[in-house]
Amino acid sequence: MGAVRTPFRINRNNPASGVFPLLPFFIFTGFFLIWPVVAVTLRSFKGNNNEWTLANYRPILHSGPYFHAFVISLKLSLITALIGSLLGAFFAYVIVKYARGKFGAVIDSISAVFANSGGVPLAFMFIAAFGTEGIVTKILKDAGWDIYAGHFTIFSFTGVVMVYSFFQVPLMVLVFKPAIAGLRREWEEASINLGASPLTYWRRVGIPILIPSFVGAFFLLFAGGFSAYATARALTVGTVPLVPIIIGTLVDGNVVSDQTNLGDALAVGMIVVATIVMAGYIWAGRQAAKWKSS
Repeated sequence: MGAVRTPFRINRNNPASGVFPLLPFFIFTGFFLIWPVVAVTLRSFKGNNNEWTLANYRPILHSGPYFHAFVISLKLSLITALIGSLLGAFFAYVIVKYARGKFGAVIDSISAVFANSGGVPLAFMFIAAFGTEGIVTKILKDAGWDIYAGHFTIFSFTGVVMVYSFFQVPLMVLVFKPAIAGLRREWEEASINLGASPLTYWRRVGIPILIPSFVGAFFLLFAGGFSAYATARALTVGTVPLVPIIIGTLVDGNVVSDQTNLGDALAVGMIVVATIVMAGYIWAGRQAAKWKSS
């Protein structure tokens, strides 16, 4: 008789046996995420003569064009995240309540397409619709409303807010919809049986449960708006001073003569902001998980 083969089993008492299957993931993450962050951080502390210096960070920390770019980028991210989270949460509630079956699946597909729209095609779409000779602009003008009669232009900060909201709202729908769908029918029935009105249920039960998921989704939208580059670059051609656009300009070769690694310092500033935002997102996710496990 041949030897009986025993099935391969992972030794749970050996930590290395659990780490080994994840080794490709660690290699991929280290090469494409950790190493670029470390390299950019080290270069940000180097001067033109390869000496260690903090001079690259002075323009960011003091009032000037680069500090102003951070303020504008944070402002843009905050406004678009607020618009996206509020409208997206409302639409997510309507979809969960009234869109069922295949219709709900179609809406999910449309939201996924819109949420992943961006770059030059999205900018061109809004220019073709809301530009000075855009289709929507002409329709509104024929109806007696000239949107360019005042200070509005699609190439301004307001225009960027409009374009960013186009993908922020459906992204919020995708992220926040599972939280609303996760509200148990038993909670509402128990509240009604105890004499609570629908408004009381939402004020005392529904909204407190959804707040951590809402905050986490808000942080996610904030990070997306803060890091977006191609859409704003194609739409404004640099007329709106955003940090990603300035970094792209510096990387393209338009460097400050006495600060070669200024772009790296700006990138580190963005990494710091993204780290803070992701920390808030992780915290909110843990708070939301408490309700799911209960």
